[in-house]
Formats: sequence, C-alpha cells, structure tokens
Amino acid sequence: MLSFGPTIDLCTVERRNTRPGADRSFEGRDFKIDDVKEYSVDDDRIASNVMQQRKIRVLVAKPGLDGHDRGAKVIARALRDAGMEVIYTGLRQTPEMIATAALQEDVDAVGISILSGAHRTLCPRIVDLLRENGMSDTLVLVGGIVPQEDIAPLKKNGVSEVFLPGTSTEDIVNYINANVRDPDLSSS
Repeated sequence: MLSFGPTIDLCTVERRNTRPGADRSFEGRDFKIDDVKEYSVDDDRIASNVMQQRKIRVLVAKPGLDGHDRGAKVIARALRDAGMEVIYTGLRQTPEMIATAALQEDVDAVGISILSGAHRTLCPRIVDLLRENGMSDTLVLVGGIVPQEDIAPLKKNGVSEVFLPGTSTEDIVNYINANVRDPDLSSS
C-alpha cells in the first residue's frame, strides 16, 4: 500500500517546532523512561496539540477487475493536498482486502473508485464488512461511473455519497471535511 503524506509522532512534532528562540530543553538529551515522566506536563501539552490537529485518514481503493486508476490517484492527491492522510490500496482489491486495510489503517473514510459496473455488488459488500468490523462511523464514498438509478440503492445500503464524473475535487474535500466525525468526540 502507498501512503501519501507524513505520519506525525510526538518526537517529530517537538523537533519540527524547535526554532531559534524556542525552548530547546529537549535537545541533545538521551531519553530514558524516567526522563519521560519528568517531562510529562510538556508531553501532555504536545500530545493535546497533536490530537487537535489530527489529520483525516482516507483509504482510496479500486475494487474488482477495473484496471484504470488515474481518477483514484487524482483524488488521492487532491485529498493529500487538502491536508488529509491518504492510503491508496492499488488495483484489483477484493472487498475483504479493502475492509481489512481500512481496519488496519484506522481510517475515517473509504473512497471506492469504480468504473467496471460492479458497484451494486462490490460496494454493499464493502459496507457490510466495515460494519461487521465495528467501523459504522466510517464514511463510505463511491466515485466513478454509476448510473443515476443506482445511486439511491447504494445509499440505502450504507454508501454515504456517490460522486459522478465531473465532480470537483473541492466538492469531495468539502464533503469529507463536513461529514467525518471527530474520533475524540464520538468515543466520549
């Protein structure tokens, strides 16, 4: 799987935020477990800032035998450029592979790019597998060639939104930003 964008950890955040004149009390020290306890107040402050800035994680997948992925890559790049962390699974994924990757990557949304006409079979299966694995808050988005008469049945089966050819990447980004639930709020 390809991952677009960096994964943030507390050590990276501390180094990245160190600039001339900033507190450099962490620099040049070898840390041990006891040292972490000593600086726990600062660590809590840093962790709180990281959680507030948590990126939305989106899995972009190409199910079935469809071998055209240019659109999926364009969407993946647009989402990454909008500040989201994107995981692209590649071509010819089964619904089981997509659901497993979504669970392992702890994503907020799954984008399914489909041009093959198998959307009425593959998409509901992906939704069912996600729900069976406790991912009921995960948005499931479909993009590609989907006839108008198939949109309502897809949504009835758990697809959050269907994006047809010609939809702007800005509309997709806005939809995801508006509809992904804050994981910190949904767990409380």
